[in-house]
Amino acid sequence: MDKIDIKSLQVEEVKNLMVELGDKAFRGKQIYDWMHVKLADSFDEMSNLSKSLREQLKERCELINLTVVDKLESAAGETAKYLFRLSDDRVIESVLMKYHHGNSVCISSQVGCRMGCKFCASTIGGLERNLSASEMLDQIYKIQKLSGERVSNIVVMGTGEPLDNMENLLTFIKIISDENGLNISQRNITVSTCGLVEKIKELAHENLQITLAISLHAPNDTVRKELMPVANKYTIDEVLKACEYYFDKTGRRITFEYSLVEGVNDSKEYALELSSRIKGLNCHVNLIPVNPIKERNYRQSESKYIQNFKNILEKNRINVTIRREMGTDINAACGQLRKSYMDQGK
Repeated sequence: MDKIDIKSLQVEEVKNLMVELGDKAFRGKQIYDWMHVKLADSFDEMSNLSKSLREQLKERCELINLTVVDKLESAAGETAKYLFRLSDDRVIESVLMKYHHGNSVCISSQVGCRMGCKFCASTIGGLERNLSASEMLDQIYKIQKLSGERVSNIVVMGTGEPLDNMENLLTFIKIISDENGLNISQRNITVSTCGLVEKIKELAHENLQITLAISLHAPNDTVRKELMPVANKYTIDEVLKACEYYFDKTGRRITFEYSLVEGVNDSKEYALELSSRIKGLNCHVNLIPVNPIKERNYRQSESKYIQNFKNILEKNRINVTIRREMGTDINAACGQLRKSYMDQGK
């Protein structure tokens, strides 16, 4: 009999499990508190439970517990990248970024990725499997315990396409924002997608207050197809209509991620085209100086082109920022640490 992944259960489900095991429902609340507030790594730590109940839990349930394989810290101390081992020996990575407004953690949602975006190391090798809600949660829990500092913002923008793992993503969001757990506001959670149109519409009906970020990276389908294979399935028009639908249902402003690649998508003409394309949408554009990876020949745009691109968007009344570069000295871009670890045959 497969063991129950108890950390992926919501509080009412844990209470119901306790009743099924012949115990009181309030025990479920105690266990939930141990997992999601005290961040216990084992049932043995749950000292207010009887020894017999702890043994019963060990027999019937598994308590997902990621293991730190490696940690890299930027020279400035503002960014730390963690490589975690899963129970099946696969590895994933997460990044802690320290800002004045609080600590943000970027987590992975899958082992590998099948979306194939040309400038991303996460896609090299394809998709191995989805992460469970508990494996997504434990990235945050481990980083909070190891850093000794509270995590206040979450970005689901690491390895993987979150909307390709929708069920586990939704469970993760509900647990991490639950007032019985870490109680991180949904408004402080950003989920990034390369633009899976049907899934965006599905997400719009979940009554969440998260921020949806769309990896756009191009102002037209021709350029987007060069960078992102998903553009062969969904046109930019279809993606933008899904964004309008999402905003109409949730009232939440959309973020467009735009990685600037030298000579590919960073020209003045493309800035003007992007402006006309998204004008009228309640949105914010996040310009990202692309992180070069050795497997691809893309280079980061020069700072003058990045600034010119920003200026053109601003002149067209588009809300825009340039993402501050953090962790370049530790290869903090998606998939880089995991890829280098795997290349070493570990």
